[in-house]
Amino acid sequence: MNQQQEKECRELAKKVRIHCLEMVHKGKSGHIGSMLSMADILPVLFTQLLNIDPKTPKKVDRDRFILSKGHGGAALLATMAELGFFPLEWLDTYYQDNGKLSGHISHHIPGVEFSTGSLGHGLPVACGMAMAARQAGKKHKIYCLVSDGDLNEGSSWEAIMLAGQHKWGNLVMLVDYNRLQALGASPDIIDLEPLAPKLEMFGWTAKEADGHDLNAIYDAAASPQPGKPNAVIFRTVKGKGVSFMENNYKWHYGGLTGELLEKALKEVEAAQ
Repeated sequence: MNQQQEKECRELAKKVRIHCLEMVHKGKSGHIGSMLSMADILPVLFTQLLNIDPKTPKKVDRDRFILSKGHGGAALLATMAELGFFPLEWLDTYYQDNGKLSGHISHHIPGVEFSTGSLGHGLPVACGMAMAARQAGKKHKIYCLVSDGDLNEGSSWEAIMLAGQHKWGNLVMLVDYNRLQALGASPDIIDLEPLAPKLEMFGWTAKEADGHDLNAIYDAAASPQPGKPNAVIFRTVKGKGVSFMENNYKWHYGGLTGELLEKALKEVEAAQ
C-alpha cells in the first residue's frame, strides 16, 4: 500500500474500534475483545483487496467474504457502514430489541453473504462457494475470516482437508489468531501449534503476519497463489487498542459501563 492508502486504513480501523465500543455500550453486551482483534484486518481487506462495490453488493463477479467468527460481527458491520453498504445510523440499533443489527452477523444486512456465529460453520460454506465458482469457471475469490476457536471445530478441519485435496486456489482463509477464547488461553484448551506446518501438510500455502501492521496485513493477503488454497495466520491481540482489555479473556464477552466506555474511547482516540 502507498502512504495515503495506509493512512485511510488506519483512520478506518480507528473508526471501527470506536463504533464497536459504542455499539457494545448501547447494546449492553457483545464480544468486544473479538471485535477489536480484527479491527485492523477488515479495513485492509475491504478497501484494498476485495473486489466489491457498496452500491451493487450483489454484483455477479464480486469477491465473497465470510466472517466465520460471526460473534464479533460488529466490527464487520462498522466497516461496512463506514464504506456505505448501509446507513451509519443502523449501528445505533446493534443488539437491541427491534434493531436493524443482531449480535451475530446476519445475511439480511446488505453486503453480508452468510449468517454466522456458531463456530466451524464459515469455512465449510466458503469451500462450497469456492467449489461452485471453480465448476462455473468464475474468477472471483472467496475469503473467510476464522478464529482460533473456529479451528477447534472438526468441521473446519474437514473443510481444510477437502480444499487442500481439490486445490481450490480461489479460497483464502484468514486466521484471527488472538490465542484467547471464552474460558481461557487457546493453547490450554486445544493447542493448534504448529499451525502453519499443519496447514501445509493438508495442501495449503500458509503465511504468518502481524495482524495489527497494516502493510504486513496487505502484503500477506495480497496475490494468493492459484494452485492451492491459501491461509494467512494473523497474530493478533484480543481487545487490541484498549489496555484493560488486551490479552484478557474476561473481555471475550460483556458490556461496557459509561465509565469504562469513556476510558476505552480516550485510549483509542489518542492512538496514532
